Amino acid sequence: MNSPHHEAAPLSIPLTEDLIRGALDLERTEHGILPHRLPARARAQYSDEQLAMAEAQPSGVRLAIRTEATTIELDTLRTKMAYQGVPPRPDGLYDLLIDGRLTDRASVTGGNVRLVDMATGSAETHPGPVGTVRFTGLPAGPKDLEIWLPYNEVTELIALRTDAPVEAVPARGRKVWLHHGSSISHGSNAESSSTTWPALAAALGGAELINVGLGGSALLDPFTARALRDTPADLISVKTGINLVNADLMRLRAFTPAVHGFLDTIREGHPTTPLLVVSPIHCPIHEDTPGPCAPDFSNGTVQFKAVGDPAETAAGKLTLNVIRAELARIVAQRAEDDPHLHYLDGNALYGEADFAELPLPDQLHPDAATHRRIGERFAELAFGATGPFAAGRA
Repeated sequence: MNSPHHEAAPLSIPLTEDLIRGALDLERTEHGILPHRLPARARAQYSDEQLAMAEAQPSGVRLAIRTEATTIELDTLRTKMAYQGVPPRPDGLYDLLIDGRLTDRASVTGGNVRLVDMATGSAETHPGPVGTVRFTGLPAGPKDLEIWLPYNEVTELIALRTDAPVEAVPARGRKVWLHHGSSISHGSNAESSSTTWPALAAALGGAELINVGLGGSALLDPFTARALRDTPADLISVKTGINLVNADLMRLRAFTPAVHGFLDTIREGHPTTPLLVVSPIHCPIHEDTPGPCAPDFSNGTVQFKAVGDPAETAAGKLTLNVIRAELARIVAQRAEDDPHLHYLDGNALYGEADFAELPLPDQLHPDAATHRRIGERFAELAFGATGPFAAGRA
């Protein structure tokens, strides 16, 4: 598959909304369609570059078509992140799933490069051409195809071509799972978009994923809560904590009301939907040391370190242990009046023993093997027979 020797795909397929899953908004650009994971109203309320990049990287966004095609081509214009003085990041991967099974992978060439100087915070974009991802030699006969877009490249969809007609994959009666979290939920160092831990958990749990994992931006923003409130979903989870610590964004006095407000807003649109609050996974640098978190290039790779003072937790600075305890308390308090609200300790997904076996390569983000472990554990704990997302309960 993905051979350079191919027959052209002669049919031009309109990129209509019903073919695209997992986005909260589709922006028409001068080139084509740019999927977003926050709605325009939310994007207009804060112009932070980190947030803008994260929500426009299409983690969990995929094309879903039913077709007899044996060749499929997708033209895209990517924007790839690069960092001054750091080796180039690997190309993002497009995952091809046939009838739910990962069958092939490919990348595109060309595209824009967004070059960031982490020392100064400045950034500039170098433009590049449209590229094509091509899958050939697909099995004959009708099949459901999904093309998962790279979680780490802003991706404008330009054109779709096949060698047979297509239709949108019809609804399969699956529950829609809406998840919000940090870069770990966004994808961090997962192998590809269909193998981030939320994508793996959704596949194991038989759910349709909408991933609002936003790298560096799980900060209890009210506009994110409103986006979750206004998005139709059967199951909702909110994983929060690590970004609040490593951004050193707020103190305990602000954190507790912000969590309540975030959950209140979600409940305005989803009063009885199963809602799971997930605390941070184990991360030694921030277990008992507050933020901020700073990049460390001393060994030639990007590592992260906590630069706060543990003594300042007495004055309300946040650590992961402080956040876990407070989230557990808040959920227990609210659950007295909200039987559909649940709590999951992130250490049950990845704890101290897991770190000893599968350490975080940069001290902050899990690798591909750890994404798989977290996804499998979440599926068991949330979608399993006694979990809050179990078929009988949800």
